[in-house]
Amino acid sequence: MDISEQITLEMTQICMQILQDSRREIYLRMRYLDLALSALRPQITTELAGIGTDGYVLFAHPKILADLYERDRRLVNRLWLHTVYHCLFRHLTRRGSRDESLWDLACDMCVEFLIDDSWSRPVRTGRSRLRMNWQDELKKECRVLNADRIYRALAAKDLDEAGMARLREEFSPDDHSLWPRGGGEKDPPPEASALEEKWQDISEKTQTEMETFSKESAQGAGDLHEMVSAQNRERMDLKTFLRKFAVLREEVRIDPDSFDYVFYTYGLSLYGNLPLIEPQEQREVYRIDEFVIVLDVSMSTAGPLVRSFLEQACAVLSQEETWTRKIHVRVLQCDERVLSDRKITSSEELKAYMEQVELLGGGGTDFRPAFDYVQGLIEKGELPHLRGLIYFTDGRGTYPRKSPPYDTAFVFLEEDYTDAQVPPWAMKLILEREDLEEETEGLRPDISFVWPENAR
Repeated sequence: MDISEQITLEMTQICMQILQDSRREIYLRMRYLDLALSALRPQITTELAGIGTDGYVLFAHPKILADLYERDRRLVNRLWLHTVYHCLFRHLTRRGSRDESLWDLACDMCVEFLIDDSWSRPVRTGRSRLRMNWQDELKKECRVLNADRIYRALAAKDLDEAGMARLREEFSPDDHSLWPRGGGEKDPPPEASALEEKWQDISEKTQTEMETFSKESAQGAGDLHEMVSAQNRERMDLKTFLRKFAVLREEVRIDPDSFDYVFYTYGLSLYGNLPLIEPQEQREVYRIDEFVIVLDVSMSTAGPLVRSFLEQACAVLSQEETWTRKIHVRVLQCDERVLSDRKITSSEELKAYMEQVELLGGGGTDFRPAFDYVQGLIEKGELPHLRGLIYFTDGRGTYPRKSPPYDTAFVFLEEDYTDAQVPPWAMKLILEREDLEEETEGLRPDISFVWPENAR
């Protein structure tokens, strides 16, 4: 073995020791990240012109790693944590159809802000004025700085290449060239599915660890727990969610799913024109009998967003396959009291209401009057088959203490909701602002769903 090979081998061993020591130092302060830290296997390579990950291995160029360690070993710790957070939040697999360079920058800014706010000694370093200014500016627009919100904010600012370069220099210490590329949100690259599944499992276990055994140490993790929880929420389209308020009904209609064409064609071949079986003329389906939508029109809820939610909910509810025989929707507008009640019994009435709807209100928020009003309608016999109520609000108000005799969901905007006082019997539906701002025709926006504690 010549001298150059000996030096390379020695350098590799030193760099491996640096990465292992770095991971150990992070673990001693952040034990809830044990599984995530162990999921990335460190490897020294000269084929990557930097330090980065493919979701399975942490690759590091020996010279770059050594220079970073020589400057400050905490920079190596930050880089370890930086790549782990990318994986926990599935930044590698959730780019979809977004602009690649802008998404990469948004992901880097997200995890760097999170590391800055953790105040953990192994990763604590000074912050530049540029970094603090951007964090303060973005927090004016977003309550929690995740990659999706930062991406939308950066896209709205329409930065030039020089501005993008300054931000990359400040926030992008790692190499993203190994991230899965190509495909869109509905057609991701094949390797992305397995990677998404792996890190979703790790993320869910990390969340559990933060909420149980390592709860005390996780209190200094900044917004990490909230962001991990948001990433791990169950997601479904709006129509699927509304099916939770449906009941099983039998209707007179041919059921092709229960029809066996083998016996049908066998009968025709054996007897000429006489089939052995015929399709069933009845089938069991899930349908909604009656439904109530309550709109919070207080000062704290933005009018355009309320209107957008109403349009999307009504677009789904007006579909023929949603109802038993006819539409029966009650739309209430409430702040501290019930301001209006509109009964809708047909698609035509629904369309006319959406064309002329006027949002009232502007006072405080109290959820109890709406529930008292609906209970009165039930006692009068106007809503004998009520299955569910959806309340669109920001969560700031007084909730009823007792559970109503029908399923209830409180709907929030993810970026600005308060659910600390939501009663345990209610479902929570968390919407993204971009879901409400998109056009409603044919739309089935993704939503985050949280089961109530006493879900049936």
